[in-house]
Amino acid sequence: MQETPRAEAAATAVYIHIPFCTNKCHYCDFNSYVLKDQPVMEYLDALEREMELTVRQYPVEKVETIFVGGGTPTVLLPNQMERFLNMVRTYFPVDPEQVEFSMEANPGTTDEEKLAAMKEGGVNRISFGVQSFNNELLAAIGRIHNTDDVYRSLENAKKLGFRNLSIDLMFGLPKQTVEIMKATLQEALALDLQHYSIYSLKVEENTLFHTLFQRNQLPLPSEEEEVDMYLLIMQTLMEAGYGQYEISNFAKPGFESRHNSKYWLNHSYYGLGAGAHGYMRGQRHMNIKGIQPYIDATKSGLPVMEQFEVTRQEAMEDFMMVGLRMLKGVNNADFSQQFGSKIEEHFEQALTKWLNAKLLERTEEDGYRLSKEGILLGNEVFASFLS
Repeated sequence: MQETPRAEAAATAVYIHIPFCTNKCHYCDFNSYVLKDQPVMEYLDALEREMELTVRQYPVEKVETIFVGGGTPTVLLPNQMERFLNMVRTYFPVDPEQVEFSMEANPGTTDEEKLAAMKEGGVNRISFGVQSFNNELLAAIGRIHNTDDVYRSLENAKKLGFRNLSIDLMFGLPKQTVEIMKATLQEALALDLQHYSIYSLKVEENTLFHTLFQRNQLPLPSEEEEVDMYLLIMQTLMEAGYGQYEISNFAKPGFESRHNSKYWLNHSYYGLGAGAHGYMRGQRHMNIKGIQPYIDATKSGLPVMEQFEVTRQEAMEDFMMVGLRMLKGVNNADFSQQFGSKIEEHFEQALTKWLNAKLLERTEEDGYRLSKEGILLGNEVFASFLS
């Protein structure tokens, strides 16, 4: 029997990586480099070359979301920010009334002049990396901002007219207790923002935390305490009127991250910048990571380090793994649109297993989602869809 080819829709999402940071946090394994003495303007020149080559090879049809991540994009000076955003608008033109244009920011790196340049350049959503409202904890994880910086940055953003603001928080941090988490949630919710992302700490290789963990010098909360923190987070955000639309994300109605939702729906997206990942026409690619090697590579072509075709089977597995992160789950209409068949034809064994274990449940939209119990064991469920 011949396989039905999967539908390859044009990318409507753009991810752009700015790899510079004021310092490297103890838990961070992202492709980021301390800003001091870095060739920032040369990097922006290289980004422009990559943008030009990319849109020539993959012409832009309609851009719906743009996300600028890092690193810390807001370490760019106002004139650099202006230059960067002009480039983005040139190669990825958007309808300013329709686009969701997000930029990551660190508290303390967004004065009014920089925020004005961001707003003028089309940014309409800011995600601040706050992590905690406990200053001792912030210092212990290598953050260089404090809670005063958070309040000042958010006040500046509101003053400049930003109406779609998000903050990232973390749980499961060293020496973090349920009480500390509770106090952080109270301070976070008092800000009355549109969106909150709350992630558990993962100890990644090539980080200071990994070194300390290997030496048994990282005082992490117990697994039970971490579960209690997560249950507290879900309950507290729900009671405050925020919908949990993905395992780690909570929003007021209408303020869910449209860009991240494209990842979770397994849609195509442009990926530009040092170390960026992209997914176009059934192929995933990863760019060269180092700053100077990336700059040099753009002078002779696209700065791709590796590229590979995603098979139909792999794409279906990805669909299930990322789609089940969303609390609405996956459905046969979306699956059929991409693959021309039904979910059950490919994953009946895993579906039956988790339905019987009550970690998955059927939805009214002819699909499947994690149950309340399943949310706590999501990784186990996701892994079962990999062949």
